[in-house]
Amino acid sequence: MATALELAPRLTDASIRKTWDVQSMFDWPESLDPDAEWFMAPELISIHGTELYDGLSEDQQRRLSFYEIVNFFSFVLYGERPLISGLMNRMYRKNTEGKITEYLHHFIDEENKHMVMFGTFCNRYADKIYPEKKIVLPREYAKGEEEISFFCKVLIVEELGDYYNLAMMSDKRINPLVAKINKVHHVDEARHLAFGREFLRELAAEYVSKWTEGERERFQTWLVQYLTSSWGDFYNPSVYSDAGLPGGYKVRTMALAHDACRSFRNTASAKVVDYFLEIDLLDERPTL
Repeated sequence: MATALELAPRLTDASIRKTWDVQSMFDWPESLDPDAEWFMAPELISIHGTELYDGLSEDQQRRLSFYEIVNFFSFVLYGERPLISGLMNRMYRKNTEGKITEYLHHFIDEENKHMVMFGTFCNRYADKIYPEKKIVLPREYAKGEEEISFFCKVLIVEELGDYYNLAMMSDKRINPLVAKINKVHHVDEARHLAFGREFLRELAAEYVSKWTEGERERFQTWLVQYLTSSWGDFYNPSVYSDAGLPGGYKVRTMALAHDACRSFRNTASAKVVDYFLEIDLLDERPTL
C-alpha cells in the first residue's frame, strides 16, 4: 500500500492531466423547471420509501427532487469551505512539506472549483444556498486528535457526497446538467479520497494507540455524533416547505425515525464506517 507521500506526486500528475476550467466546463441553461424532470434520483430523496413520499404525485416528487439536489449541493459546498481553509493551514507544515504540499495546491484548487460549480447551480436556479445547521462547540483534544478530527470531517463529507455522485452521474432519468456536475465532482473526489484515506490512516496509526481509554471513548462519541449530524443536514425542513409539503419539521422528524430512511443512511454510510473500523477510529458499527 502506497503511503501518502508516495501517493502525492501521482495524484499531482493526475490533477494536471485532468485539469478543467469551471467557467467553460458547463452549459448553464437560462432557467430550469422544478416540475418538469428529475433532478435527484428518486431513490436518493430523503423521504423515499415513506408513506408520505408514496402519496405524492410524480410532479410533486420531481419538484421535491429539485430542492433536494439544491440541498445536497449546499451540503457539499459548506463541507468544502472549511476543508479549503483547513488544508491551507496545513500546507508547508513538517508532515506535509514537499510533495504533499505540492498536491495540496491542486486539492485546494479543485475544491474551490467545486464550490463555484455548486454555488452557481444553487444561486442561478433556486436563488438560494441552504445554510449549514451544525454548531461547532469548543473541545479538548488529545495529542493528534485535532488533526485526526479534521480529516475525519473531510472524509465524511467526501464519502457521503461521493455515494450520491456515483448514483447520479450516469443516471439517464435526471437532468443532464445535474448528472454532469456529479460526474465532474466524482472524478476529482476519487483523488481526494485516495489521499485523505491514506493520510488519515497514517495519523491514526501514529496517535490512537497512545490515547487513554477515556480519550478514545470521547473521540468515538464525537465521531458518531458528527456523522449523525451530517446526515441530519439531508433532512431539511426548508426543502420540504419549498417543495410545497406542509409541516417541514414534522416531515423531518418522521423521516429521521422511519425504518426505510434509517436503512438507507446505514447503507450509504457503510464504506466510511467500515474504514473507521478498519483503522481503529471506531470499535463498533453505529446505527444511524
